[in-house]
Amino acid sequence: MIRNESIGLDFIVDKLTNSIENVVTGDSFKTEIAILTKSDLKLVSKKKGWLFNWRTEMKEPARDIFKITIVGNPTVIQGLISLEVKEDHVFMHLVESAPFNKGKTKMYSGVPGNLVAFACKFSFQRGHEGNVSFLSKTQLVDHYIETLGAIHFGGRIMILETHAALKLIDRYFS
Repeated sequence: MIRNESIGLDFIVDKLTNSIENVVTGDSFKTEIAILTKSDLKLVSKKKGWLFNWRTEMKEPARDIFKITIVGNPTVIQGLISLEVKEDHVFMHLVESAPFNKGKTKMYSGVPGNLVAFACKFSFQRGHEGNVSFLSKTQLVDHYIETLGAIHFGGRIMILETHAALKLIDRYFS
């Protein structure tokens, strides 16, 4: 079985917005982030177009999975993130936008940036000064440096330190 850590994340930060934004109208929608529940799993299956097996991810005891939804519409999941609190930082295992938020016909932009900003906020809440790390696909290293302010630590290891974390948090959670 291939471990997620060895694959590397390949989410694209399409746009840094103040929440999430309707691609067609440009309207902005406030979001909320909550823990993914077992009853939510039927909404985020491979049959529904999601790439990752979130049911398997939920079984990992050290990981917490969070969903992002639009305020007032909690049954439509816009994206998911899997986080693990480590000794001195938070590690992002998986980040995925909903199938309808990917590609040329996506409905909303800003979902990945919003989820990463949440990971930074979560890190502060856990006493880790906003420090977040993740493994990147090699071809996206420069993308994460440019869009998120991440630091390339070597190999495929990416780090968001306090300064970059605060910028993302200020944008999404002001």
